[in-house]
Amino acid sequence: MLGENFVYFFTVQGFFVGIIFGILKSFDAGGLLTYTFFITIFFYLFSHVIIALYYRTITVKAYNFPKDNHEKELDLFVKEINKREKLIDSAVKITDLAVKMNSDDVAGAKL
Repeated sequence: MLGENFVYFFTVQGFFVGIIFGILKSFDAGGLLTYTFFITIFFYLFSHVIIALYYRTITVKAYNFPKDNHEKELDLFVKEINKREKLIDSAVKITDLAVKMNSDDVAGAKL
């Protein structure tokens, strides 16, 4: 059954349930219309929720996760991050050495 047909079918069922409930519970035409309207709207919205959940679970089950491709990409990212960390570590060492040499020069100049 198509999703659209399910919504139509469920809405019509809600309409008839609303009429029956309205006849049993209301004492005037306004109450009958109110019960019928709200129960029909509830069935309509509920059918949309059911259809949305149904299609979401169908697409999730049909989805194939490409694990091998993601692992290769993640390995590449790890290699790139390691290269950049080594480059940053060497830059930090050079900077620390330059700061130390500069502080030694300044300390020697003060004496």
